Amino acid sequence: MLDRRNFLKASASLSALSFMPTFGMTKSIEASKVSLGIVKNGEIVTAAHWGILKLTIKDGKVIKSEPWEKITKMDNPLQHYTSDLIYKSRIKYPYVRKSYLENPDDPKRELRGKDEFVRVSYKEALNLIAKELKKTREQKGISSVFGGSYGWKSSGNMQNSRTLLHRFLNVTGGFVGASGDYSTGASQIIMPYVVGSIEVYEQQTSWENILKYSKYVVIWGADPLTTLRIAWTSNDQRGLAYFEKLRESKIKVICIDPIRTDTAKFLNAKWISPRPNTDVALMMGMASHLISKNKVNYMFLENYTTGFNQFKDYLEGKNDGIKKDVKWASKICGVNEKTIKELAETFYDNPTMIMSGWGMQRAHHGEQPHWMLVTLCSILGQIGTKGGGFGLSYHYSNGGVPTCKGGVIGGINAGEIGIWKNGKFKSLAKSKEDLNSAEWLQNTASLSFPVARIADALLNPGKTIDHNGAKITYPDIDFIYWVGGNPLVHHQDTNTNVKAWKKPRTIVVNEIYWTPTAKMADIVMPVTSSYERDDITMSGDYSNMHIVPMKQAVLPVEESKDDYEIFSDLCRIYGKDVFNAYTQNGKKAKDLIKDYYNIALKQVKNYGEAFNTPMPSFEEFWAKNEPIVFEPTNESLEYVRFSEFIEDPILNALGTPSGLIEIYSKTIENYNYDDCKAHPTWFEPIEWLGNATKKMPFHLITSHPSKRLHSQLCHTDLRKKYTIQEREPLLMNFKDAKKFGIKNGDVVRVFNQRGEILAGVLVSKDIMQGVVRICEGGWYDPDENGLCKYGSANVLTLDLPTSKLANGNISHTGLVGIEKFNKSLPEITAFSIPKIV
Repeated sequence: MLDRRNFLKASASLSALSFMPTFGMTKSIEASKVSLGIVKNGEIVTAAHWGILKLTIKDGKVIKSEPWEKITKMDNPLQHYTSDLIYKSRIKYPYVRKSYLENPDDPKRELRGKDEFVRVSYKEALNLIAKELKKTREQKGISSVFGGSYGWKSSGNMQNSRTLLHRFLNVTGGFVGASGDYSTGASQIIMPYVVGSIEVYEQQTSWENILKYSKYVVIWGADPLTTLRIAWTSNDQRGLAYFEKLRESKIKVICIDPIRTDTAKFLNAKWISPRPNTDVALMMGMASHLISKNKVNYMFLENYTTGFNQFKDYLEGKNDGIKKDVKWASKICGVNEKTIKELAETFYDNPTMIMSGWGMQRAHHGEQPHWMLVTLCSILGQIGTKGGGFGLSYHYSNGGVPTCKGGVIGGINAGEIGIWKNGKFKSLAKSKEDLNSAEWLQNTASLSFPVARIADALLNPGKTIDHNGAKITYPDIDFIYWVGGNPLVHHQDTNTNVKAWKKPRTIVVNEIYWTPTAKMADIVMPVTSSYERDDITMSGDYSNMHIVPMKQAVLPVEESKDDYEIFSDLCRIYGKDVFNAYTQNGKKAKDLIKDYYNIALKQVKNYGEAFNTPMPSFEEFWAKNEPIVFEPTNESLEYVRFSEFIEDPILNALGTPSGLIEIYSKTIENYNYDDCKAHPTWFEPIEWLGNATKKMPFHLITSHPSKRLHSQLCHTDLRKKYTIQEREPLLMNFKDAKKFGIKNGDVVRVFNQRGEILAGVLVSKDIMQGVVRICEGGWYDPDENGLCKYGSANVLTLDLPTSKLANGNISHTGLVGIEKFNKSLPEITAFSIPKIV
C-alpha cells in the first residue's frame, strides 16, 4: 500500500510560510493542566487531518472544538465537530455476526450486511480472530490472508492503524496487500515514465515564487479551497492562506473545470468548462495551435525532452489520418475554437503556472491527461522556471508551502516477516533455514495487486491481469482484516463490491463507527478515536511545520481500545516471542511516542547551537502540550521544481531511461498495450457525453466533498449543513432542471445499469449543461431492493481500470439518468447501529 509521506521528497532542511507569523511559540497552556493525566475541565491541544485543534473539556467531555491558530479569514467547518466524532455512531463493544459465531466454517456469507450481531467479550473476540486467522493460513496458505487498509486513517504516527495491522500480520506469518491508491492511481504510475518520479506527492515550486513571478495561474480540474481543508498528517492551513494572497495579487487566474468551483468564485477566475474526460483533447488542440503559430520552445524540447517528433506526427494524423487540430479538439471538448487558441497563446506569452488536480486522471485512460499536460508545458518551455511550469499537488496537503528546517518525527513500521510454526516464532528475515517457506512468502508479495482492483480480485481468484509491464495473478483471498478505512463507500460500483465482500470466509474490521464497512464484517473490534489515546504527529505534509502532541482528551468510550493494544493482545495469543517481536519487548504506546519524538530531537541537536528553533526534552514537550513550530530558510522560499534538471540535465538527469522528459516512452511502447500507447493519446472514454443516450443523458462527476474527508464526518451533525431533505446534494444546471421539470430542493432518483440512489437537487448556474455532481463519501444506505436511500455516489460509478498500465479507478467516468422521486421518502438508516442480539 502506498504511503504518501514516503513520496514527499522535500528536505527537512527547508522551511515554511514567510508572510505568516508563527503564533505557536507564543500560545501556551499551563503545564499543570495537562501534565497529570486526562483533563476533566479545561483545554487541550490535539490534531486531526483538518488541522491542529484546541478542545474545551467540561466534566470529562469535549464540548467545543476550534482551530488552535487562526491564520486565514476562511473558516474550516471540519474543525468544529470533534464531539460528534467521539460520541456519535460508536461501536462500543466487540461484536460477531450471528451466523459466523454459530459456525465460522459455514458462516452464511450471503447474510453479511443483513445478519444480526452478537456482543462478545474482548477475550472471546481476540481468540476467535487468532483461531480463524491461523486456520485460514493452514488450510489455504498465506496468500489467502489480505491485510486491507486504505489511506485516511486517523492522524498520528504511533496509532497508524494500517501499519499496525501489517506489523501484526507480518510477525504472525505474512499476508497479501495492495499497491497504489485511489487518489492518484493513474498518475503515480505514468509519471515515473515521463519525468522520473511519481510527481503527485512531490513538493511544488514555492508559492513565494509564484506570487512574485507568475502572470497567470491556471487551476485545471481542482478545487483547492475544498481540498486544502485537509492534509495527510495534519493541516498546517498555510495553503489556504496563500490562495488568499493569490486573490490579493495582480495575477490573473483561469479555472478549467466542468464546474465553477468555490475556488473559481473566490478568485474571481475566468471559467472554462470542457466536457468531463476531454482534457487531453483540449490540450492537444492547444498544442496543435502553438505548433501552427510557431509558438514552440524548440530549444527546450531539444535539450530537455525526447520523442516530440513522434508525438507531432500523431497530432498531424500521419498514422491514423486524424488531424488533432483546434477544430477537432473543440468538437470533442465543447470549448469553442477561439477560446482554445487564446488559452494556448496566453500560456505561451506569459509566465504561467498550471496547477492540475487529480480528478482528470480518475477517469478512463487516466494515464493520458497528466502526460499530455507535461507535453504541453514542454512545448511552452516554462518547466523549471520561477513563475511557470506545472504542479500536481498545489491542491493537496498544502503543496508549495515551503518546507521547514526542523526535526521530523519517526513512526511505527511494519516490522519483519515471520512465521508461526510448531509452536515457535521464526523471523524469516534473518533465518538461513526453511528456504522454501521464505521463498513462498516472497512469492506472496508478488501477489500484491492495485488497490482499485480489490473487488475484481475477490470475485476472480486466479485471474491474471496486465499491470505496469508485468503480469499479476489474483490470490484466493479467504480472510480479510481491514482497519482505518471504509471501502464499502470508497470503492466504485458498490453493488458489485458488496458481492465481492461476500466471497471471503472471514472479514474482521477494527473500527470506531458503525460504517457500512463495519456492518459488512464478521468480527468487529471497537477502536478508540484519536481523542481517546495518546499520539504524536507533524503538520504540513510538505512543510513539516509543526510537531504536535496528541494527548488523550477523554476516556475511551465503553470497551473501545487502541489498535496497538488490540494487536499486542492478539500477539500474546501467539506466544511471548511474537508479542515481543510486535511490541519491541513490551513497549507501551507512550514509550514509542517518546522514541519517535527523540528521533526528531536528535536531528535538531545535529544542526548545532545556531539552530533557532531548539526542541525541549520529550517530558517538557509533553507536559507543556503545545506544538513546536519550525521556521523558514531562504533556500525553501526559493525552491523551484525541476530547476536543477534545467540547470544541468546531464548532471541532474531525471529518473527516466533517457534522463529527460519522455514525451515518447520506448518502455511503454514495448508493453504493446492497446489502451496506453507510447505517447499521449486521445482515447474515447467508455461513457461520456459523446455517447450519452436519452435514458442516460448526464455525465456524473463525483468530486471530493467540501464538508467531509471522503466518508469521514458524514455521520456528524455537519451533515445538516449540506444535505437536502436528508439526502446527499446533486448539483444540476438550471436549464437541465427546467427541461426535466425538476426544482431546487426536489429529491430525485439517479440511476444507471449499476444501481440507483436518491439525492436532493441543488439547481445552479455553476455547472455546465449535461453534467451533474454528487460528491463521493456519502454512507451507503440500501433498502431491501438495493436503492441507496442516502445517496452514495459510488453506487453509480464504474469499477473498471484506467488501462493495463496503471489499473487506477475511473470514478469520474460514467453516465446517469435522473427522474423526480414522487414516492414517500424512506427513512435514513446509514448512521444507525445494526441489529444486535
